[in-house]
Amino acid sequence: MKTECIKRPDEMAPAYSVAEGQTITAWAVSGFIASYFPGEPAPAEDRVNYRFINGFVDVGDLPCRKAFWSTMAGRPLSPDAAWPTESLNLPGSNRRVEFTGFWHVPTHLRRWLKGTFRTETARTLNLRLKTCGGVRIWVNGQEAVRFEPFKRNVESATDIRLSLEAGDNQILVHTEDLAERDTTWFFELEMLDEEPLCVLLPVSLDQDEVRELEALARGVRPARDVFVNQPLEIIFGTAPERDLPVELKVVGHGHERPVLAHSRLTLRAHQSSLTADDVCGIPDGYHGVHMTIGSGTGSVTRVIDAAFMSSISPLPAEASLAARKRQALEYSARFGANRVGRLIAMMETGHHDQESFDRIIDATLASIDAREDCSDFIMVPLLWLLGAYADRMPDAVVDRIRHSVRSYRYWVDEPGNDAMWFWSENHVLCFHTSQLLAGLLLPDEVFSASGRTGRQQAELGRERLGRWFDSVEAHGLAEWNSAAYYPIDFIGLLALERWAETAMSARARVQIDLIFRMIALHTLAGVPAGSQGRAYDKELRAGPLTELAPFAQVAFGTGWLNNGVAALTMFCAGGYEPPADLAELAALSRARSVEARYSQGLESGKLVLFKNEAAQLSTVVDHKTGQKGHQQHVLDIRLSGHPMARLWVNHPGEDDPWGNQRPSYWAGNGILPRVAQHRDVALLIEDTSDARHAWTHAYIGRDGLDDLIIEDKWLIARSGRGFSALWASNGLELITDGPTAGREARSYGQLCGWAGIVGCGNGDAFKAFIERLRQTAVSFDPGLRRLSLTPPGGTALDLSYADGLSIGGEARPFTHDQPHPILTHDSAASGAGTDGPFYS
Repeated sequence: MKTECIKRPDEMAPAYSVAEGQTITAWAVSGFIASYFPGEPAPAEDRVNYRFINGFVDVGDLPCRKAFWSTMAGRPLSPDAAWPTESLNLPGSNRRVEFTGFWHVPTHLRRWLKGTFRTETARTLNLRLKTCGGVRIWVNGQEAVRFEPFKRNVESATDIRLSLEAGDNQILVHTEDLAERDTTWFFELEMLDEEPLCVLLPVSLDQDEVRELEALARGVRPARDVFVNQPLEIIFGTAPERDLPVELKVVGHGHERPVLAHSRLTLRAHQSSLTADDVCGIPDGYHGVHMTIGSGTGSVTRVIDAAFMSSISPLPAEASLAARKRQALEYSARFGANRVGRLIAMMETGHHDQESFDRIIDATLASIDAREDCSDFIMVPLLWLLGAYADRMPDAVVDRIRHSVRSYRYWVDEPGNDAMWFWSENHVLCFHTSQLLAGLLLPDEVFSASGRTGRQQAELGRERLGRWFDSVEAHGLAEWNSAAYYPIDFIGLLALERWAETAMSARARVQIDLIFRMIALHTLAGVPAGSQGRAYDKELRAGPLTELAPFAQVAFGTGWLNNGVAALTMFCAGGYEPPADLAELAALSRARSVEARYSQGLESGKLVLFKNEAAQLSTVVDHKTGQKGHQQHVLDIRLSGHPMARLWVNHPGEDDPWGNQRPSYWAGNGILPRVAQHRDVALLIEDTSDARHAWTHAYIGRDGLDDLIIEDKWLIARSGRGFSALWASNGLELITDGPTAGREARSYGQLCGWAGIVGCGNGDAFKAFIERLRQTAVSFDPGLRRLSLTPPGGTALDLSYADGLSIGGEARPFTHDQPHPILTHDSAASGAGTDGPFYS
């Protein structure tokens, strides 16, 4: 949408010209209207086949959606334009008008929007309407459009026609959806006419004021990748001409969404940055920063993220695993998130905080009793708490816990009207673990949702867990390396290792060993990284602030603790010990390197890793090439000099750099590329096909880099003793303004070849690394979709989009299809010669 000033005799209205192919995104917006909408309890069809994939799973319609279709679609709805404007939706990086979010119980969501369409003469306006949810549109008080597919998280589209009168036409929009946990909720109105449309905002602001708000919201970003005992500083893409109020809340990403800081500030005229001096010393974490810029009807809202740390240096290492476990329990007891895992730490350490204990118990049981989505993640540690410490808790608390355990819904065959997600790899594990442990702890009790006794529940849980283990033992984990989901896997597995019968406990121990081995391989300088089966921005950009990072610290002796307690306290309170050889894999000594090849998941995440003392290159190769992506993170580079030193390449899955779709701007891929890796070199070919974003980009963890050089088609980075380089066939443009300034390098074009390379050493070695890059021959043939890289003195590495990798003209198919890593140590010292590694 193009901003322009349109004068009338008595006003200067904020107006936008919308051309063909653009979307209408300027609206006055009401507040949220939300109501609980469960439907009638009923069993669901059990579609779990224990063949786990990443992406959409058709689970049928839950009771809430059946009720929604029968009562909400097509119902009479009177137009309401009398509501106060809560905020403005202004043109920015998102083509959609979007309200995507997460709701833990079935919730009916609605919003009203209004705007004015101006035309010199009467016309028929042709638009393409896309939505997740349902949309109704009124023109001058008359309903003109009713489009209500109400398909959960599935975009639907239709072409519509609006009859406009000459002059100003009052447009009222009603958008709604039924939220079932993660909910993509938006509408998009794309112009199909060649003749532009003039859109006015119905607010008492002039054009300059609206343009200021638009620019401020579009370009905002944190001043740093991480704030280390520093006040939060926000950078805007422009400076206002007048003082503007800014309300700022820092909100944790955890289940309870705690507000960690709340400030009311003023962005002064002619200043483009804002410092919140009182947002300092908040709990470590990667947190949401919620902003309201302006006031009343002249305000816009924006949510970005920022990382906060109390220290950039790792914890002083305790010598023994037992000492590190104790250290983590002491930390979690005092500073852990208000989740039931913290109570385990409090019990183990004797830390007394009755107020926190009561608050956590109340919140935990409320979540379980409401059958909130993800309540299975807290049921398992609650059962651990009940099994291990019942004699140390008040009888009234124990009785309340037992009641909640007996009343819970443990699987889809039990009647329910909730929005709990039963079908993914991690949820299946946690539900079955809960069912088994609840039955073992309360064998003679009757569970009200199913009518079964505890013994019957335990038998079913045992049988179902056997099928889960059969699957992951054969195929590995679909959510490989996931900093979000390995901790969830640990919830179930650590509880089984501690509480299940001998055979089941042994199976859990083998799987825990394997996960810790994969973590060790992909950990560098205390930070777990690498390619991932499912990734989110809040993990990729969080460095040592993920839930997974403390596991590396405790298990391997280097790293950071944080407030994550989903499973960490079970690890530390239990007797499980990771294999002794993993600490050496996690922290290689100088001149050492390790390579790993193995597969994870039914859809074969073919994983390749190269790691030396200070740099790590990780990929998933030949994975669903050319298909639409989900959350797969395919090429990752981690350097050792700083916990935030990380780079990756992806094809953006949405418009907004601060969005949270799956895939998002940074996490996952809109279209999955062809990838191959040989030792310290990765090759990637992206064909974005007919995707709207005909370009790919690299993320740059700038705060963590000591050197950043962009030369010809190369991007070269150093952090401490770790080096990396990225090459893009279409060249690289470093973005210098807006929300990704200094952190994004784009390569434009539908077809693009990328290379990723790592190395390590001192300053002289870095100079030699750069010189070798200059001597490297790299080319990309878009007609053949073939990428070639020849290192100086080495043999040619060729990647064909159609045929895969060849080295020196010989095909090198990926053949390591087992879930256990096959390792190669110190290939540089083994006489590999022209077979690499080439830069390490």
